[in-house]
Amino acid sequence: METTTFLKKSADSGDIDAQFRFAYRFAFNTKPARWADAFKYWDSSAKQGHLRAQFYLGTCYEFGHGTKKNMRTAFHWYYLAAKGGHPEAQFNIAMCYRDGDGIAKSQVKAVKWFKKSALGGDIWGQRDLGYSYFHGIGTKQNKKLGASWYKKAATNGDDKAQHNLGLCYLHGEGVIQSKRWALFWLLRAKQNGNKNADKTIKRIRTQSK
Repeated sequence: METTTFLKKSADSGDIDAQFRFAYRFAFNTKPARWADAFKYWDSSAKQGHLRAQFYLGTCYEFGHGTKKNMRTAFHWYYLAAKGGHPEAQFNIAMCYRDGDGIAKSQVKAVKWFKKSALGGDIWGQRDLGYSYFHGIGTKQNKKLGASWYKKAATNGDDKAQHNLGLCYLHGEGVIQSKRWALFWLLRAKQNGNKNADKTIKRIRTQSK
C-alpha cells in the first residue's frame, strides 16, 4: 500500500490518478473526513479529465462536501463523467432529469440515461429502468421488459427490485404468474431488509390459510 507521503508527493507533482486516490483517502479513510482536502484534489483531477474524480466532485457539489451545495454544478460534473461512460454518474444524471434537479425535468432523457447506466452494470440503473418500462414513464409501457430489468437488478442483490419482481410473479405482470417464484423473490427481498416485502409475504400467507 502506498504511504500517504508518497501519494501526496505524486498528487502534488500533477499525477491525476494519485490526486484522485489521495482525495479518496481524505474522504473515506480519514476520521473525521477531511472534505476540504478531498475537494481540492478531486477538483484538480476532475478538471484534467479523470472520470471517477469528476463523479466524486459532482457528489461534493450535490451534498456540500468541502464546498457549497450547487446542483447545477453537480450536474455539470456528473454529465462529464457520464459522457465518459461512468455508470454511477449516468444514473445520477438520470435522477437529475427525472426530478428536475439542477436541470429541466425530462422523463424521456431520464430513461435514456437509466438505460446507459443499466447497460453499464449499475444495479440502481437496472432497477429504475425496469420501473420506467413497467409503468410507462418516459417511454412506452412494456411490463415484460420492465420485469426483465427488475430481474437483472434483483439477481444482483437489489432488495427493491427483488420486491418488485416478486409482485410481478404474484400478479402475473410481465411474467408468467407463479406464487412459488413470487415468494422466492419476496423472501430474498425480506432477507435484504425490505419491509414492504415482509408485509407482502404476511399478506400472502394470511390469504392462504
